[in-house]
Amino acid sequence: MTEVLFKVIIIGDPTVGKTSFVQKYVNDSYRRDYKMTIGVDFALKVIKWSDKCNIKLQLWDIAGQERFTSMTRVYYKDAHACLVMFDLTQKNTFQNSVKWKKDLDQKCTLVDGSPVPCLLLANKCDDMEHREVSQDEIEELCREHDFLGWSETSVKDGIMIEESMGFLIEEMMAKHAELEGFSESFQANAANHVKLGRDDAVAHSGSKCSC
Repeated sequence: MTEVLFKVIIIGDPTVGKTSFVQKYVNDSYRRDYKMTIGVDFALKVIKWSDKCNIKLQLWDIAGQERFTSMTRVYYKDAHACLVMFDLTQKNTFQNSVKWKKDLDQKCTLVDGSPVPCLLLANKCDDMEHREVSQDEIEELCREHDFLGWSETSVKDGIMIEESMGFLIEEMMAKHAELEGFSESFQANAANHVKLGRDDAVAHSGSKCSC
């Protein structure tokens, strides 16, 4: 059995839902009272990709407080992909997404020198009453700052958690196959998995949350 290890970092301002996202994805659990992350927390999830391959996801939940940003270069090291998360009900966290993306691009690249694939997640789409960021604004920011794509999510209601991570895994596997020169048979197997395109749930054109 082949095992592929991927490191995924989750970054963004404090209290936008990063820890809740990780716990929902890994343990299918949600609480309102998570303690604020100090430095970095880790989680692991193993996914069966095929009969011959497992994917081991190492998730790094990185604290968003300013005092920890001096350590981000260490935390970003060897990352294969990134999630930048913001809170739809706090516009400043959306604006700060640009800062997080630039910080990542300045401090980390893939082994071939290309940028780390980065997905933008707009959390708390269940709270439409207090929404402060439009989909057009998200789309424009994604285009201007070369995000892989974006999606609205609700960690509380479990909306677009699995789909967002599935999209990111597909991208990592495609890059892994390119870098490692996997056999044609393995790439054919990858092609059989669901690929989220431009008009699907997570794409450069965005997604509409079914809240």
